[in-house]
Amino acid sequence: MTGEGYRALDEELKRLKSVERPSVIAAIAEARSHGDLSENAEYHAAKERQGWIEGRIAEIEDKISRAQVIDVSKLSGKQVKFGATVTVVDEDTEEQARYQIVGEHEADVKQGRVSLSSPIARGLIGKEPGETVEVTTPSGVKAYEILKVEWI
Repeated sequence: MTGEGYRALDEELKRLKSVERPSVIAAIAEARSHGDLSENAEYHAAKERQGWIEGRIAEIEDKISRAQVIDVSKLSGKQVKFGATVTVVDEDTEEQARYQIVGEHEADVKQGRVSLSSPIARGLIGKEPGETVEVTTPSGVKAYEILKVEWI
């Protein structure tokens, strides 16, 4: 994962542990004080939320413990690989797009961050500026020409 992705996970973990967990514990205590738990919707909702929070904490801790953090700014070269920011042009529509190839949990297409395992990233990996790649997308096969590879 990129350093930015690691920081985002770490921040989420800290927020879950320091804000979310204590607030759900307080909500459970409050709901318990209302008496009969079998028909207490607040209690059941808080317990469900607690389960989700604890599961997410465990998931993030697992990802962080197994993460290999790559400092993209120290990478270089013309070939597309993990961490690269690639500018491509759709050969049919002439529309340009810019994608950074990141780890799976960091992917956000709206921000131009595509997962290493996505079809477009798999098509781009190993290629250089000037090359054309064909990518199978939900709307069919698209051809992209690689214009630029950057390391930012």
